[in-house]
Amino acid sequence: MNTRLTSSHFVGRVGELSELEASLREADERRPALVLLGGESGVGKTRLVREFEQRHTDDAVVLRGEAVEQGDAELPYAPLLGALRPLVRACHPALKELGRGSRQQLAALVPGLDDEQAETQSDQHDPAAQLRLFEAMLELLDLLSEDQPVVLILEDMHWADRSTRTFSAFLARSLREERVMMLLTYRSDELHRRHALRPLLAELDRLERARRIDLARFDRAELTEALADILGDAPSTGLVERLFSRSEGNPLYTEELLAAGLDGRGATPQTLRDAFMLRIERLSEAAQSAARVIAVGRALDEPLIASITGIDSEALHAALREAVAEQVLEAHEDGRLGFRHALLREALYDDLLPGERVELQLALAHCYEQRADENDDWGVELSTTIASHYAAGGDQPAALRATVRAAIAARDVHAYGEVSDLAERALELWPRVTDPESLVPLDHVELLTLAASAHTIAGDRSRAEVLIESGLRELGEQGDPRRRSALLARLSRIQWTLNRAVEGVETAQQALALLPAGEDSRDRALLLAWLARTRFLRGRFRDAIEDGEEALAAAVAAGDSRAEAEVLNTLGMAEIALGHVDDGVARLRRTIELSRANDDVDSLTYAYANLADMINLAGRTGDALEVANEGLRATPGRMTRNHDWIMLTASEIAFDAGDWEYARAQLTPSRSQLAGTLLIFRQIREAELNLGVGDTEAAERCLEDIEPLVAIAQEPQWIGALGALMGELRRRQRNLPAARAAVANALDRLEVCTDDVMRIARVSAVGSRIEADIAQRARDLRERAEERDAVARARIHVQRLRAAAQEGGPVERAWRAVGAAELARARGRNDPKLWSKAAGEWEAIDRPYGLALMKFNQVEALVETGDRAGAAEPARVALETATEIGSRWLVDEITALADRARIAVSTQPADMQGNGAAERDGDGDADPFGLTDRERQVLALIAEGATNRQIGAALFMAEKTASVHVSRILRKLGVSSRTQAAAVAHRLHLSR
Repeated sequence: MNTRLTSSHFVGRVGELSELEASLREADERRPALVLLGGESGVGKTRLVREFEQRHTDDAVVLRGEAVEQGDAELPYAPLLGALRPLVRACHPALKELGRGSRQQLAALVPGLDDEQAETQSDQHDPAAQLRLFEAMLELLDLLSEDQPVVLILEDMHWADRSTRTFSAFLARSLREERVMMLLTYRSDELHRRHALRPLLAELDRLERARRIDLARFDRAELTEALADILGDAPSTGLVERLFSRSEGNPLYTEELLAAGLDGRGATPQTLRDAFMLRIERLSEAAQSAARVIAVGRALDEPLIASITGIDSEALHAALREAVAEQVLEAHEDGRLGFRHALLREALYDDLLPGERVELQLALAHCYEQRADENDDWGVELSTTIASHYAAGGDQPAALRATVRAAIAARDVHAYGEVSDLAERALELWPRVTDPESLVPLDHVELLTLAASAHTIAGDRSRAEVLIESGLRELGEQGDPRRRSALLARLSRIQWTLNRAVEGVETAQQALALLPAGEDSRDRALLLAWLARTRFLRGRFRDAIEDGEEALAAAVAAGDSRAEAEVLNTLGMAEIALGHVDDGVARLRRTIELSRANDDVDSLTYAYANLADMINLAGRTGDALEVANEGLRATPGRMTRNHDWIMLTASEIAFDAGDWEYARAQLTPSRSQLAGTLLIFRQIREAELNLGVGDTEAAERCLEDIEPLVAIAQEPQWIGALGALMGELRRRQRNLPAARAAVANALDRLEVCTDDVMRIARVSAVGSRIEADIAQRARDLRERAEERDAVARARIHVQRLRAAAQEGGPVERAWRAVGAAELARARGRNDPKLWSKAAGEWEAIDRPYGLALMKFNQVEALVETGDRAGAAEPARVALETATEIGSRWLVDEITALADRARIAVSTQPADMQGNGAAERDGDGDADPFGLTDRERQVLALIAEGATNRQIGAALFMAEKTASVHVSRILRKLGVSSRTQAAAVAHRLHLSR
């Protein structure tokens, strides 16, 4: 039969089509759009996309590619290859406008794009190479969109390879003002709980520009309309009901049921698979034979089909025309033939006998291999396809040979996720094959290294460590020293990123010991550079400079500008840390120049992040934020670990600068995507933001999440940050013993391993605040020994702060001022002048949060001395600043204190207010909380620890009345417990 299967006009989907067109309009207005189109198999996603494409052929550039189900060997970038090929075939002018580097990057993926492409690829894994490829694609899309908006359609993303998923995440996050719409389609019924696409969809769905469309089945009216168009007449009610009942509105199932049963032969098929097979079985034997080959090969050209089936040319033409007419097969734009729907191919493939599948797989592998040899084309697409067919056909020697070749080809296009998968598959095949080294261009250790390097770049460092250690065991202690050194150098960096710093340093030293001393080689220069970096990261700045100068000499002698850039990065940071700020900035700027010249995106990103971080620690807050933003603009890739690092650095500096909204916006990497030091950094940033706004529960979750990781870390930046934040968190929770312990633990570890005065100062300042709280509480409770101990501890903290300020810069001087004010508070002499001085230090380095905190403390001190008139202006500044940056808890604290002390907080400066608050409120020595005489009597008994019953007995009132008085007192004092009320009463002498 030759019945049309699909309706000739578009049925339903009005809302969904409108959503797609709205996204295209947004893209045309330079608001890039992202659409996630999901739906079950056969529900009509492709039909909707084709309708949208046809409607906008003239007013948009449409690039469309499909992911390919390739069994165990995913084809890297399959949808991108499909999208780019028509541009290359048409010699689109935008390709010639690409920068030279971008054209070379894309030519590695799509042969024929660049006639001047280098013949050989680097044998080194370059972590930034994939990013450069993605940026080349972004540049191409931008060029294509100059005249018309571009629609990039990537279909069947449930089959997409890792590199395509990574690209999708990159593009979605990198688009800014390009006239680009990205449309991803996927089968929702394929997404099991652990499907690889799920995390990507969740990540993309959170983006502001994303639209998610879930395509539903047809309702009865839509199904009736489609049937009427297919049949050419209105369908009977009975037919509609039967088909709707069986298909439940799935368009593809409906069409196949209709096609299979329309001529009245046999019973209506019970399943979609039965319907498919009925139609295939009606084909001629030659057409079925061709269809079976295509079911295994997915999309094949006629010469290949003829070679496998043995059908002569004329008979094959007739068979293929028959299959196309019956709408089993369809012709693709590239001349190949494939199935009308993937479900139809899957049904026929599943129907093949095991022996048939094996024979066809091996036949296809041999034909493809012969074609690759004849055309000298061993690119990633053909290599991966050959490897897939040999693996499915069970020829293990051939599969090993093809899989290694495919892994190397995938490396050449920087598809590191696929490199790791293919190399792992080759490692599994290795012991099953006789004399494997005669089949492949690598020995076993080189294959282990290939897999480990790819895993490292793709993000699975734990697996990379296991593979490198296997390679070391295979080489043995007496193995080639240079090979062992190279593996140990890789292992060292992996161990460091896995938060095992001491082990990483020891491994690097072993690697260095295997190389001749004084040798001017790249390997030795890189190892020395790495060891200098570890010295810096552990806070040993002087040692870092000493080692770094040796490393720099080795790098220059070896003529290795990449190693030179790495060393200069370390030396610049160490110089700034030791107070030689201008010298350090110059060296880091030189690192940036070398990284640009080398097109080394990783080095460039780290250089910007480190420069911003160090000048921020040196107190140049505004300059630091400018550098961080410069780095973000210079390294636009949103998918690398290093870019995540500079985003978090920008978040940290923005927090210090008071732009908390921007700081929060830089926390884009989800914690589930991170590990090791990057996870520590992110959670510390979120914890500090949460503490800043007053969400102590969220801050506690972040800090407890990374506490075990920091416990084994060696870097002062993590030890100090966790100690300071945990100390402040526990202090606010009134768990002062735990707060003291957090600070003591951090200082013990810092003072053993570092001369990093920047981190010591911060932790010591928090420690002095905690000891002042403890001393104040001890005085309130008349615990003299505890008070003396707390004062002594506070004094020790201040001594540390003085020493840190002598070696440090303006930030350390600000912390010293905080410590001096806290020590006075610990001694019971809360001095407003000391708080005012500390506020001035923070204001001088543009740190508004520090300013607001110090002003608040100044207000408390002034209230304690009874100077409410003097408290009005600092209260205004504190409230205004806290409100501006978004510190909700501090706003509440300032407001509550002003209410309790009856301070009229104005938004105008004091010299514009007229009479002060004290002039309006009367005598400055009056009770600032408005307690009645009776309530002061009750408060005196609360301060002595009396219960409600005891208060009632002492003051001749009912217990219930005493309870009412206690509640009023707590409300007026702005406290939540009797213990806090007693402390306020003692401190402010309200109970006398």
